[in-house]
Amino acid sequence: MPRRSAGILLHRRVGGGELEVLLVHPGGPFWAKKDVGAWSIPKGEHGDDEDALAAALREFEEELGTPPSPDAEPQSLGEVRQKGGKLVTAWALAGDLDPELIVSNTFEMEWPPRSGRTQAFPEVDRAGWFTLAQAREKLLPAQLPLLERLAELPAAQGG
Repeated sequence: MPRRSAGILLHRRVGGGELEVLLVHPGGPFWAKKDVGAWSIPKGEHGDDEDALAAALREFEEELGTPPSPDAEPQSLGEVRQKGGKLVTAWALAGDLDPELIVSNTFEMEWPPRSGRTQAFPEVDRAGWFTLAQAREKLLPAQLPLLERLAELPAAQGG
């Protein structure tokens, strides 16, 4: 049974109506110097017994320190399979937030390796708004179909 994650692709229109999406950069030493192809939608794992949308909303709040817009209507973007086999189910939500104000939860790991020392790192070390063209450069390759599906939604096409 593959591991499952659920996430939210927050989007907004700015300036002349250009569509932007919110992406997050994973925290921790393995991702510190990676940028292109390293960003993700806010997401996290859930069990088979948990509602995927509820998990997506919970993970968004855990990774960013704030819930998405309570008035937005989630729209399914379906599933994608990541390189390691994990299935990611995603929803699009219209909303806005200031990426400078995010406060992520943390995880612990031994660092440096084999040092015997445990350090805490944020799950997400930064977030940012990107146009679809910019997001295609930043996003993990397996999640790219989510951008195309978002662009096809009637709510994302409107002004």
